[in-house]
Amino acid sequence: MFTTRPEITGTFGVAASTHWIATGVAMSVLERGGNAFDAAVAAGFTLQVVEPHLNGPGGEVPILFAKPSESKATVVCGQGVAPARASIAEFQSLDLDLVPGTGLLASVVPGAFDAWMLLLRDHGTWPLSDVLAPAIYYAEHGQPLLGTTADVIGRMAALFGKEWTTSAELYLPLGVAPQAGALFRNTALAETYKRIAKDSSGGGSRESQIENARTLWREGFIAESIDQFCRTTEAMDTSGQRHAGLLTGDDMAAWSATYEDTVTFDYADMTICKTGPWGQGPVFLQQLALLSGFDIAAMDPLGPDFVHTVVESAKLAFADREAFYGDPKFGEIPLNVLLSEDYSDSRRTLINTTASLDLRPGQLDGYGGPIGSSKAHSSETMDLGEFGVGEPTVAKSGVTRGDTCHLDVIDRHGNVVSATPSGGWLQGSPAIPALGFCLNTRAQMFWLDDSSPNGLAPGKRPRTTLTPSLAFRDGTPYMAFGTPGGDQQDQWSLTFFLRHVHHGMNLQEAIDAPAFHSEHWPNSFYPRQAQPGRLVMEDRFPTKTITALKQRGHEVVEGPDWSEGRLSACAADGDFLRAAANPRGMQGYAAGR
Repeated sequence: MFTTRPEITGTFGVAASTHWIATGVAMSVLERGGNAFDAAVAAGFTLQVVEPHLNGPGGEVPILFAKPSESKATVVCGQGVAPARASIAEFQSLDLDLVPGTGLLASVVPGAFDAWMLLLRDHGTWPLSDVLAPAIYYAEHGQPLLGTTADVIGRMAALFGKEWTTSAELYLPLGVAPQAGALFRNTALAETYKRIAKDSSGGGSRESQIENARTLWREGFIAESIDQFCRTTEAMDTSGQRHAGLLTGDDMAAWSATYEDTVTFDYADMTICKTGPWGQGPVFLQQLALLSGFDIAAMDPLGPDFVHTVVESAKLAFADREAFYGDPKFGEIPLNVLLSEDYSDSRRTLINTTASLDLRPGQLDGYGGPIGSSKAHSSETMDLGEFGVGEPTVAKSGVTRGDTCHLDVIDRHGNVVSATPSGGWLQGSPAIPALGFCLNTRAQMFWLDDSSPNGLAPGKRPRTTLTPSLAFRDGTPYMAFGTPGGDQQDQWSLTFFLRHVHHGMNLQEAIDAPAFHSEHWPNSFYPRQAQPGRLVMEDRFPTKTITALKQRGHEVVEGPDWSEGRLSACAADGDFLRAAANPRGMQGYAAGR
């Protein structure tokens, strides 16, 4: 049902990304003596230029990394926090019961720049000017516009022209949406990064220059421009009203990226590492804990038993995500219980041969909160697609509307990096003309309910969907993998992982195999709707599998061939390094030497 293809192999280094230019940049850095950290940072900044509908400088990035000399992975938290003025009372005073999905009200502190700088300072070897050089070049001299980018700009053109006029100046320079393949430049962003490189390059060590850049971002002209724009601009958003932003220069100065321990789970012969519960990463581990009680290896990876078992486990794990996950700095999250054998054994008994249509979180005394629900303000009054809502991924028609980025790098030394840059996409909020980029809309992931672990509070991280993955095998860093896709990220990644571990598929085969996802629980993005029982599957699944799943009570939506996910992965396998990327969307790329 799917084509068997080999992985990319190398012994010098491998890289995979959602964009071929970024992959090429990463390989170029490795070939010129840089390590995996230098390559990842350079590729990360390049992605902001070549995939502006998927991420930007005003966005965020969680990063996982590991070194062969260490027995554990580490998280770089590049998820910024809610502004000091961003309280539930503030939003209620505006007659809002959901954080808008677009505009300036939904912005939190941008975290991507500082996270990349922290990684570069402590683990890279290249100076800041060198890792910024590719991004500056493509922003200044241009890069061929992706078809998906052109589609997003075209969809947003009316809103840009009428409301977000600063975005119109940047993305509609001739008054109309550019065509796919057109040479597109962002000279304002090029000048922003040139100024950062120049103004931070005064005497001192490589590390001190990077620290200068961090200070410049948080307290210098970047923060000043963001502060002024949020104070003086009222932007139309999905509420149908115009609102100024809450983000200030003081918010920028008060936050910086941090290192954290990973959350881990042992499965088969691997230890899988994820971010903490301020991201959805532990839901991947909860699914594994449930699936460890089934003989997955005995199931046909394209058969109904496999799909049904994975989906029903996902429903339970994601219900727990909704009930229990949030920023652990604002309350204890009982991950030790949620990942325990006893809890998983108890939850597993809820899975039977028919599809559940109920949302069933676990019950833990003293923990958790109500699962939020949307009043579905939606598309009866406005075309949400034209408002750049949420983190849209693959539409039911199979059209890729844009979502997020992902990159993985392994170098010849065995250093491994997995990162999922996102936010600050061009369809989220109006561009800041002095900087050449727009702000994120990540606050839309909060609930306006202080009894929820993911309820909005000043200084709190939203429970993001961004979820890179890193796996150890026999105590050594083995594989980095991930995908764009909002709530689908820890579904598509999980299916890839299971097929690789249990069914002997290489990285490329596991990525290429027909994919699926559930939409059973509340979506993490505005307008936060759920579709109980809905199961979206590629048409490449055998007809008998789809028929059997419908008979079990799943509301199956059949999507086109090659319409689910954009996974990439890298692995260190003995003397060989391996990489693979998704053919879906004709955008991802893997390279090695």
